[in-house]
Amino acid sequence: MKSFRLVGFTSLVLAALVLGACAQPAPTAAPTAIPPEPSSEEPAAATAVPMEEVTLKIGFTASQTGSLNVESTRQNNGLSLWMEQVNSAGGIQVGENTMVTFESVFYDDESNKDRVQELYTRLATEDNVDFMISPYSSGLADASAVIAEQYGKIMITTGAASDATYQKGYTLVYQAYTPASRYLTGAVDNLASLDPAVKKIAFVHENDKFSTDVVTAAKVYAEGLGYEVVLFEGYDTGTTDFGPFINNITAAAPEAIMGGGHFQDGTTFARQLSEKGVSAKYIALLVAPPEPTFSELGDAALGIVGPSQWEPLAEYTAESADAAGLEYYGISGSDFTDAYTAAYGEEPSYHAAGGYAAGLILQWALDTADSTDVEALKAALDSMDVLTFFGHSKFDTSPENHGLQIGHSMVYIQWQTAADGLAKQVIWPPEGATAEALYPVR
Repeated sequence: MKSFRLVGFTSLVLAALVLGACAQPAPTAAPTAIPPEPSSEEPAAATAVPMEEVTLKIGFTASQTGSLNVESTRQNNGLSLWMEQVNSAGGIQVGENTMVTFESVFYDDESNKDRVQELYTRLATEDNVDFMISPYSSGLADASAVIAEQYGKIMITTGAASDATYQKGYTLVYQAYTPASRYLTGAVDNLASLDPAVKKIAFVHENDKFSTDVVTAAKVYAEGLGYEVVLFEGYDTGTTDFGPFINNITAAAPEAIMGGGHFQDGTTFARQLSEKGVSAKYIALLVAPPEPTFSELGDAALGIVGPSQWEPLAEYTAESADAAGLEYYGISGSDFTDAYTAAYGEEPSYHAAGGYAAGLILQWALDTADSTDVEALKAALDSMDVLTFFGHSKFDTSPENHGLQIGHSMVYIQWQTAADGLAKQVIWPPEGATAEALYPVR
């Protein structure tokens, strides 16, 4: 496999050429005889084949407006950073004389599923994009995946955890995220390790595909471990008054609360739980807690646990790849964090990392296949078993679950007190923990 080209590689090469041109050559002795004339029978010097530059289009939609704007914007930022770095480094060499760079073609999907299918059809038939990246959220990604498969486009889905998308017989759609079926189960394991005596859990969740899939799987998992689910209730997308649900929680008297949905509703839910003085030993919510701005809730954020696809604290390195018997590919987590912070003025969330990782997965496939052919890229992705700064990537290749992510694992963060306010700490799994859990929360 060709080695990964880091940002700045082109500049280093140019610098080396300039220094070489400026260096004084060592003196040589004058020839003692006139060199013979070249024989007319000697072969002519081979003519170098010029490098062909090819720009490929990556098509996607982003929720520049609508309820998914926060997460989608950060995902788009991460993908844009990857594209900028690859292009600045000169591109990806494919074959002996082709250098591939990228341009993006994208539209605002307004967080609307109907818009997604319309726009991905346009990307395939009018814009003639070469590859596709999914929009943010399981529902929108599911709507786009059928279009990618229909028009024969490789699609990397990111910001999308639902298992069901990969159980429809698709062969060209590949998932970057840990699936929904394993998204919140680690929180149940974490709770069991903290307090084996706790038995009552309440699940309150957004009524969308992603959230429902996650909590349904977590409910089944918890019940299998002997937990009593005292409340299992959904709320509509866009809900801002959680009073009725909080009343039901209080009446059910759970020892732990799990659920939520996306950033806006999850943040509001956490704040109102605090305002109404709801008592719970453990609270784990989806999506919102890992976002850096969640800490702006102040005391309402303290102790809240959130599953995260990636954290800056996570250290996936070449050394850990060696220990696991895996190939390491791409930049380090610290290099990604530094580059993203410099570009966007904030620490990256896992949504941003997921956007970058989607590009990195596509880059690995191009590097490995040494081709832009769809079948060659599919074969490469089917064989992927690699560690990147985002974690382990490996795909199910069975007909029943083709493209489902089976390598990547979640980490669980909790907001805890720090010298300058609140700070995220990794509390689960134990091998990745940066602090002991704050327990009980309230």
